[in-house]
Amino acid sequence: MRRTSTYFFSLCFIGLAIGAVAQEAKKDSVAPKTYRYGLRVGVDLYKIGQSLRNNNYKGIEFTGDYRLTKNYYLAGEIGNENTTENDYLINFTTKGTYLKAGFDYNFYENWLDMENIITVGLRYGASSFSQTLNSYKIYTTNHYFDENPVYSPGTTTNGLSAQWLEVVVGMKAKVIQNFYLGFSFRMNKLFSNKSPANFENLYIPGFNRTYGGSFGAGFNYTLSYLVPIYKKKELIPVKP
Repeated sequence: MRRTSTYFFSLCFIGLAIGAVAQEAKKDSVAPKTYRYGLRVGVDLYKIGQSLRNNNYKGIEFTGDYRLTKNYYLAGEIGNENTTENDYLINFTTKGTYLKAGFDYNFYENWLDMENIITVGLRYGASSFSQTLNSYKIYTTNHYFDENPVYSPGTTTNGLSAQWLEVVVGMKAKVIQNFYLGFSFRMNKLFSNKSPANFENLYIPGFNRTYGGSFGAGFNYTLSYLVPIYKKKELIPVKP
């Protein structure tokens, strides 16, 4: 009987010890982490580089995002482009501005105090621009002359516009305090496109080349700066 009591109390002690350890593990299973909330503004380095090395292109784009929650960001871009495109049969110049607005969702979980993000998002884009038909050739299979004759009307059509939706996949990595380098890839779908009477919009500012259809693609390289506004602590699970 005494031996049975000893075993019973020993099992109770072991059970209490296990319970205490489990309770301590439960306390340690979450830990506070501080997240910074603020406005991040930047510029597209690719468009600046294109403007410096390509005499037929001048453009600039400013980017921005504002953190709403731990994972959601309001995001957008605004820019201006002036480009002259020279295809086989047509030479034209497009000038205009554009605005994109939407959101990004960050699905990357950082270690410690890192603030890198990998996002997927959506944008609504709108552009207002003009098209100038510099010159064109008439396509023919009957080459009586050495080459097709070139016509140079120099006609300009103002007041053109386009609207589209844009799926965005991107990332931003902190390089030094508050400074981030980023990259994004975009797939676009036109749903509104006002064209000149004499030819299609082959290039739309902010949308890029249309290739005679309603789908397009683009990308940017950005350098941005975070303006911190406030901090917020949240409890996060701690992996054993």
